[in-house]
Amino acid sequence: MPYRSNRARRNSVQFGVGRSIWSGSPPPAIPEQVLDGIPGFLAWMALLLTVGGAVLRPRLVVSVAALLGFYSAVRFIIGALANFIGLRRIRRWEAKDWRAEYDRLAGPDSIPRHQVHHVVIITSYKEPVTVLSRTLEALAKQENAISQMTIVLAMEAADPEAQPTAEKLRAAYRQYFARFYFTIHPKGLPGEMQCKSANEAWAGRWIKRKLVDEKGYNIDHILVTTMDADTLWHPKHFSCLTTLFAVNPDRYLRFWQAPIRYHSNIWDIDPTVALVHAYSSAWELAYLSAPNWIPLPMSSYSLSMRLLDGVGYWDSDVIADEWHMFLKAFFQRDGQIRLERVFLPFSAEATTGNGFWDSLKNRYQQSLRHAWGAKEVGYTLARIIEHPELPIGVGLRMLFRVSHDLIMAGAGWAIMTLGPQLVFLLYPELFFTEWRTLPFLLLQISLIVVTILGFVFWVLDIRLRPPRTRPWTLRERVVTLLSFPLLPLLTLIVLALPTIQAQTLLLLGMPIQFKVTKKV
Repeated sequence: MPYRSNRARRNSVQFGVGRSIWSGSPPPAIPEQVLDGIPGFLAWMALLLTVGGAVLRPRLVVSVAALLGFYSAVRFIIGALANFIGLRRIRRWEAKDWRAEYDRLAGPDSIPRHQVHHVVIITSYKEPVTVLSRTLEALAKQENAISQMTIVLAMEAADPEAQPTAEKLRAAYRQYFARFYFTIHPKGLPGEMQCKSANEAWAGRWIKRKLVDEKGYNIDHILVTTMDADTLWHPKHFSCLTTLFAVNPDRYLRFWQAPIRYHSNIWDIDPTVALVHAYSSAWELAYLSAPNWIPLPMSSYSLSMRLLDGVGYWDSDVIADEWHMFLKAFFQRDGQIRLERVFLPFSAEATTGNGFWDSLKNRYQQSLRHAWGAKEVGYTLARIIEHPELPIGVGLRMLFRVSHDLIMAGAGWAIMTLGPQLVFLLYPELFFTEWRTLPFLLLQISLIVVTILGFVFWVLDIRLRPPRTRPWTLRERVVTLLSFPLLPLLTLIVLALPTIQAQTLLLLGMPIQFKVTKKV
């Protein structure tokens, strides 16, 4: 295997190859539940200090908010540049012949392209048959699906229609793939919660036994893709993935991720919420394209069966399965795990509902589930303490990546948004006497930059969307125009508040229940 042994790790600490976080005595044992509460503690500390500071030290609060606002504006500028870089790369990747790319890139350690086998795990809980059928039809059109792709419909026993739905789909689509199976994840297993991660783990172990242990497939040639039920891959995705996996000498230390676009039902959702999804799509592409940012898996991604089996599959008691799986592998493999970009975007369905308020509520629930990723801050800290042989820079850089957006959306929002508003409310004269000072100018410039680039992200998303299925209505035009000035309020409702709620629940040790977001 290409990763280092335990002896090599000990030698790297003993002989000074990288500086470890702990030396001498064993690291202290800190309950992970305590570490889980750090983001919530910071969020509430920021709220309290902001309220107190607005009363006692208003200029200091405005200055700190201005610095954070300026930082956010710089991030938006970098994100916009990364977005344009990503769009250029997508155009180049879409034009490539990935069979020819294999011939150009293959080396002596490459796997023959025809020997790569794809296992595609489709997690489903009460998904409509129409959605699953559309997903399977798209997969059937992928290159060599009939010879190199095994489908695993990962169903839940909690869904009374799981087995008949799976049998119906298997009968309709099995002829388009090399193999077609379905699994039924039992309900109420000890130590599990009903979530996507537990379903994935059940299906992953099952298909490994079926293909590798029983049928003799080479585990080193299997690439596992786990996907949401509504994911529609780019037509060249698996052709590209085959080449990238086959030629990469570090294929057993890699994840693969494509950018997501919430376009499958974009013309059927409320236009106000559509702006939020355009914003999300832009940032997902920016994170993959930025050269110095550590990308993490999101929604649907791939990794080798060798790596998946070696690290013990997905944990069955987590909600943020993508980040958790990556971090679990990262620390088990001495920080050598990396995510490779696949610049062929896939489409997914945006959250929807019966009208504006229902759509907003469903988007809030989805953000709450995503914000539960704050638990990975505590998990990362616990693994850093648990692995003293890991160089300090490696662990802290990953900790910064995991905590950055979560802290900015919680504690950062409290300081940047609530702070200046409280100051102006309590001391309105400051707005007139000090509006030309540097902090106030930075706040105004930052707001302008973020507003303009938010509009740019929306324009780019409009250009990339599929053709409209019906003409624009007057209501849609009006609501779309109103959504731009309302964007700060919308981000408060669907980003900041669910983030703070999730972090508060973690601080109090209160779990949330996994809920499937309504999309159709």
